[in-house]
Amino acid sequence: MEPVSGARTFTAVAADYDAFMGRYSRPLAPLFADFASVRPGIRALDVGCGPGALTTELVRRLGAEAVAACDPAPPFVVACRNRLPGVDVRPGSAEQVPFDDPFDVVTAQLVLQFVSDPARVASEFIRVTRPGGVVATCVWDYSEGTRLLRAFREAALALDANAPEELRELRFGREGDLAQWLEDAGFDDVTETTLAVSASYADFDDLWASLLTGIGPAGAYTVRLPVSRRETLRAALHDNLGKPSGAFTLDAVARAGRGRRA
Repeated sequence: MEPVSGARTFTAVAADYDAFMGRYSRPLAPLFADFASVRPGIRALDVGCGPGALTTELVRRLGAEAVAACDPAPPFVVACRNRLPGVDVRPGSAEQVPFDDPFDVVTAQLVLQFVSDPARVASEFIRVTRPGGVVATCVWDYSEGTRLLRAFREAALALDANAPEELRELRFGREGDLAQWLEDAGFDDVTETTLAVSASYADFDDLWASLLTGIGPAGAYTVRLPVSRRETLRAALHDNLGKPSGAFTLDAVARAGRGRRA
């Protein structure tokens, strides 16, 4: 089975992303914007904006004219533009940010674990941040804090001991990883924290349907399994989540890092 990492796993329509990850990224956005010191009077750039969860929060705080965004997935660029008229949304990756003017705050929500070249991303973020400006990023905690990903990982490894590395542990998901990345890049006043959110599901079928959209490494892995093995995975995941029979909620924790450009 081919690797399932990277931006290739985020090329589906915006509604599919919303069903799988949007129910987590939307409540995360205001917490992350607070951490990134997003306040009226500044200009902000959302790198890896997806269909616009964080971008929407930036617009709410700053106005569309003060917000820009980019994403490597064309469907997400279109969706973000349609949802947020007036925002300058461009195709482009974290490794090659398609802007030149410096911003006061550059953000990347749930992006850094999927980039191909973290050192180049740091250089790009420095390039598009004004001196004294803030760079902030967050990723899901991949040890104990994000229940869906932990339960899925355990189910996948029980099914397949050789499951792709991306399902075992995403980069930057451990304590200190983001702070180290920022410090290595030369940022000042580096700090790291955790941000807790939750997501609700009507029932387990609701959760399973979100995985069948193929979004992210977990979704991509699920849809590429043969049907019989997919059903085995479904049963194991259901068990790992306590066999919910009705509506339920899952908690998630993001690790967030912030630094100031010298």
